[in-house]
Amino acid sequence: MSIVQDLPDAAAVKAIRGFNRFYTHRIGVLAPYLGSELSLTDVRVLYELAHREKPVASEIARDLQLDNGYLSRILRRFESHAWLVREPDARDARQSLLRLTDAGHAAFAPLQQKSRDEAAALIAPLSTPERGRVIEAMTTLQNLLDPAAQPTAATRTVLLREPQPGDLGWVVQQHGEVYAREYGWNRDFEGLVADIAGEFVRKFQPDWERCWIAELDGERVGAVFVVRKSATTAKLRLLILSPKARGLGLGGRLTDECIAFARARGYRKMVLWTHSCLVAARRIYAARGFQLVASEPYEGFGQQLTSETWELRLTA
Repeated sequence: MSIVQDLPDAAAVKAIRGFNRFYTHRIGVLAPYLGSELSLTDVRVLYELAHREKPVASEIARDLQLDNGYLSRILRRFESHAWLVREPDARDARQSLLRLTDAGHAAFAPLQQKSRDEAAALIAPLSTPERGRVIEAMTTLQNLLDPAAQPTAATRTVLLREPQPGDLGWVVQQHGEVYAREYGWNRDFEGLVADIAGEFVRKFQPDWERCWIAELDGERVGAVFVVRKSATTAKLRLLILSPKARGLGLGGRLTDECIAFARARGYRKMVLWTHSCLVAARRIYAARGFQLVASEPYEGFGQQLTSETWELRLTA
């Protein structure tokens, strides 16, 4: 006999309300949200503006189930802080496209980082299996209460986390295997990646550098690094995705994490080194405002290649 199945409606409602009180307290919703003067709704609207490509107000109101007048007041307040600008919508003159300014990104970045830090602190006391159970329970709750959010039968659980022992070896292995198989690069490239990963460990500056490992359904599928190039410049390095994880937006998500971290740490610019043949990666960088500033043909890793340097301005 299932206790949950036989739970009376009144008892179920009481249990849900009790969980809501517990969880909102644990994540700090009742206190000034993320230690800022903004409300939870304000920060959520900022999040949508930072992660959407020039949305219109009606889209955000619909997806967040906000009253149009209430959202309009929030957006006007953001405009008064110079966080938001409106641009004409060529498709519909009755609407304006919304774009977060550099000042808006600068205001949002530390809030996003603080949210990540608080989420990490929440699960820090748990063991790896316990964390998996928490994430599985959250995913089950979301899927059951909002089936439309999961249009396919397969449930995919994505986790971005800090590296653990063995992860950097996996990063080196993935680069060696993927680039040899798909581009014909020789072991010199794997050696270069090993050097970069080793230097990251030896010279790691925790206040200024970060690595994320992406998991899909509990399996490692991606990684990316941010390293300190100078006091004002961060460098994005070693973005990698396993073939099984492509097409899910994980490459963009890993890149977004790097940009948000760099902005939160006060870097003025982010740079990266890539190659002209890496079309998917270049598309991710261009979509986020990176500019190609230099290119050079050369012979390396057993191939004729064209290296590229890209830059992204992080502050006005």
